[in-house]
Amino acid sequence: MTVELRPLGVSCNISCQYCYQNPQRAAGNLPHTYDLERMKAAIEDEGGPFVLFGGEPLLLPEPDLEELWSWGFQRYGKNSLQTNGALVNDNHVRMFKAYRVGVGISVDGPGELNDVRWAGDLARTRQATARTHAAIEQLCREGIPPNLIVTLHRNNATADKLPVMHEWLRHLERLGVRSVRLHILEVDHEEIRRKYALSPRENLAALLSFAELERELGRMELDLFGEMRDLLLGQDDSASCVWEACDPYTTQAVRGVEGSGQRSNCGRTNKDGIDFVKSDQRGFERYLALYQTPQDCGGCRDCRFFLMCRSQCPGTAIDGDWRNRSEHCEVWFGLFERLEAELTARGDAPLSLDPIRERVESLFVQSWTKGRSLKLTAALRQARDDLALAAHPAGGSAEAGE
Repeated sequence: MTVELRPLGVSCNISCQYCYQNPQRAAGNLPHTYDLERMKAAIEDEGGPFVLFGGEPLLLPEPDLEELWSWGFQRYGKNSLQTNGALVNDNHVRMFKAYRVGVGISVDGPGELNDVRWAGDLARTRQATARTHAAIEQLCREGIPPNLIVTLHRNNATADKLPVMHEWLRHLERLGVRSVRLHILEVDHEEIRRKYALSPRENLAALLSFAELERELGRMELDLFGEMRDLLLGQDDSASCVWEACDPYTTQAVRGVEGSGQRSNCGRTNKDGIDFVKSDQRGFERYLALYQTPQDCGGCRDCRFFLMCRSQCPGTAIDGDWRNRSEHCEVWFGLFERLEAELTARGDAPLSLDPIRERVESLFVQSWTKGRSLKLTAALRQARDDLALAAHPAGGSAEAGE
């Protein structure tokens, strides 16, 4: 679970053209005040620790940043930050080191490849990009390298631009960056789709090229591929939220805290520009329906990767309707298929090809029907115990955990 603290909501110093938070900005949902004590109380109620989030959280005055991080360090022993990096200064770096702040930076590439992360005009955009890259280099020099999030789109991941991206990642690895998360563009407006979205074939080709590059990188992890391999092997203990059967009305993996102390959900599922009050009960209706619904009707029925994918983030659902599967289904299927073949070739046994998969699926359906979550590792263990019990009726049975 992640507690995302958003003191200034979605307020930001730049205007990424594809940002999934733009519906909130268009609706005028930009708070102008915050209450430090209410935020702290809400974080404690959620159980902390927290990641300072936005918009752009470094718009917060530095004394308030220091108070939050000092409190977070005393209370939880660490802090986290997700930023575009353009506002990082020496005092921020001092605080990062003093209060054990793990820094994540969102950036889509070098120079012009980062232009979709717009700052008002081309000159200011390039200046912001340069400041972001300078911040990455400074943090690496200071021994606190950031983790990066990179979103793939037409401006940085078409066939002609991929060699530049690959060389950039090699450069980042030499600097000391150790972890990069690749995102497929989340599209909330048809104009953005027309201008920036890659086709399924282009997305898959780009991701496969990065998977191949990862073999060359010795110290940098492109964590998407490791997660997918683990899922194929029935291991989801460390899987990120996009694979975790997220309910868009509770977003269990993300517990948002706004500047007023109000609870909120992950912004990736917010398509109406409104922070709905978080539901107090998690539901699995999306996944029960997708499991039964034919693929030509927007569902996932008979997909051998359903247990691993669970139709990815509901924020990427077809037509923006969480009841549908991800619009990137073709991409994820193709990537799972390629990784499945690689695992098989090296002698591993992917769950997607194992006859026990149907029994594991039934355990998930039973658990979701009762309103309970289930880990893939636990369900696989129970399915194997059930088979052993059937073969040797005098044996015992193990219960799957949540």
